[in-house]
Amino acid sequence: MDALYGERVSSRMNIQIANVAADERASIDALLCTHGLAPEKALSQLRRNSIACVTLPTCGLAMAESERYLPSLIDKLERVLADHGLRNEPITIRMSGCPNGCSRPYIAEIGFTGRASGKYNVYLGGGFHGERLNKMYLENVGEAVILAELGKIIEHFARERRTGEHFGDFVIRSGYVNEVTEGRLFND
Repeated sequence: MDALYGERVSSRMNIQIANVAADERASIDALLCTHGLAPEKALSQLRRNSIACVTLPTCGLAMAESERYLPSLIDKLERVLADHGLRNEPITIRMSGCPNGCSRPYIAEIGFTGRASGKYNVYLGGGFHGERLNKMYLENVGEAVILAELGKIIEHFARERRTGEHFGDFVIRSGYVNEVTEGRLFND
């Protein structure tokens, strides 16, 4: 990678390192971990299926943190998921520092849009593959409320989900939010 341009890699990108001898694999994995490029199996499904916009200080429209805050929120949500036996459950999560939604929070199973420093609107019920809009569940709340409310829903999901049911489908079936069947119903 060219240090001049500061290349970055996300968990949604694929890197192939070819012609590595079997006895060198462990040292290559260790080197990748040292530089923050953990092998895919080390990342939770929640982290692998997350996106945040750049927000502060890069974007002048940002009202709350996103890129720098989402990893620590995911740390806490990973613990909640693990407590309920769902550590490897694939759930899409998107966070944007403002309502413009550059990270596509409005199609995520769990979406956040920044409203003020440390405050977010929380959206639930998007499609796992981005095929459905979600619906606002909480307005202008901080981390304590986010973790308490999502903790209750995740516990319910662990207990009563159907085989193969995605989180976004579950929150609709369970009545946390109504399904958005067409765009004009997003704010209803």
